[in-house]
Amino acid sequence: MRFAIIAPKIPTDRWRIDFEKIAPHIPLLIGAETDHPEDVECALVWKHPKGALNAFQNLKLIFSMGAGVDHILEDHSIPEHIPICRVVDPQMAFSMTNYILMAVLNHHRSWYDFEHAQRNRHWAQFEFNEKPLRIGILGIGHLGMDAALKLQHLGFDVMGYSVHPKETPFPSFSGAALGDFLKQINVLVCVVPFTQKTKGLLSQSLFDQLEQPTYLINVSRGAVQVEKDILTALEKGQLNGAFLDVFEEEPLPTESPLWLHPKVKITPHIASLTYPKEGVYQVLENFERVQKGMPLLNLVDRSKMY
Repeated sequence: MRFAIIAPKIPTDRWRIDFEKIAPHIPLLIGAETDHPEDVECALVWKHPKGALNAFQNLKLIFSMGAGVDHILEDHSIPEHIPICRVVDPQMAFSMTNYILMAVLNHHRSWYDFEHAQRNRHWAQFEFNEKPLRIGILGIGHLGMDAALKLQHLGFDVMGYSVHPKETPFPSFSGAALGDFLKQINVLVCVVPFTQKTKGLLSQSLFDQLEQPTYLINVSRGAVQVEKDILTALEKGQLNGAFLDVFEEEPLPTESPLWLHPKVKITPHIASLTYPKEGVYQVLENFERVQKGMPLLNLVDRSKMY
């Protein structure tokens, strides 16, 4: 039995350290190159090269080193019978929610106006008020629900939207009611997974349904947004700002107009990072479940792409 990590260097190094501490008895392959590919039964991957898993003919489990799995499902060479699981870490929700809170509160308290005033040595007392917010959480799964509940606890008006109806302690919309949801809000927090249905969701057709100038926060996936449409919506005033952690192309090209746009804030896809220690425990438990024929934790439904 052997596990393999196939990922960029930084996450590979972090996961390797914790894996070797927690499971020193399990041989660990770094990368896809080996003289004995038949020994590899579990692959931990993040943005692996397509086809990199083909040599592992005895592969029994693929584990995503993050919450997203689109990077795996885009590799159509992976056999359908191999289960794919993803990490679900409470610490991820903690850091994701804190990021969303930061973005919301900075907008709510006009932080960027005061920052500008400071640079100009201007005492801007009483010039900028708290903004009355109606916050819409687009995608109330594990991460979106955590953020919604904490924003509601802080006293904000919160509502949510999901494809399927959900029991929530705040107003929520589902199915064909996306337009009704969008009419109610002036902050839109996007936490949807990437699927074929959410590809390009944050586009002009969605922005046209907003009835109030809206602040956009996207922490989902870059493929969910259409950046030229975000820029257009900012010009039209449909969006009064954007706080973006993900982009159509990453790293964001230096020539992108988003970098220096006065109404856009950018972070380099760091809203929520996986904690390797918890991920290692989860992959080990799931592999044990594979061996015993038990149901897997956080199993990905390929048809839903999450």
